[in-house]
Amino acid sequence: MTSADRPQEPAPEPERAPEPVLTVLTTVDSAEAAAGLARSAVDSRLAACAQVSGPVTSVYRWKGEVETAREWQVLLKTTAAAYPALEARLAAEHPYDTPEIIATPVVRGSAGYLAWVAAEVAAG
Repeated sequence: MTSADRPQEPAPEPERAPEPVLTVLTTVDSAEAAAGLARSAVDSRLAACAQVSGPVTSVYRWKGEVETAREWQVLLKTTAAAYPALEARLAAEHPYDTPEIIATPVVRGSAGYLAWVAAEVAAG
């Protein structure tokens, strides 16, 4: 039997690239509003988890004046695919006229954690 006569083994399936993960940051004016945004995003599976930190002091220019405010940060973990829906949800539920909603790609992280984020968001 020659090698040409042997049955071919199926080619291995190509490895799937992991779902890109993002961290998304927003700020609000109260702990209650921050907790509400965090819970809404996780309940709807638009984020795998959210962390609320604060208060923090924000200094910014608004309508020509320099303002200082006490705020709470919400840091959410999601996937690139879920980001548009998460941004829309945050914008719809946010108490500010022009909310800060910024996303940063996670360029490295533990494989198990990143897989967990992708699985939690994909389950929705």
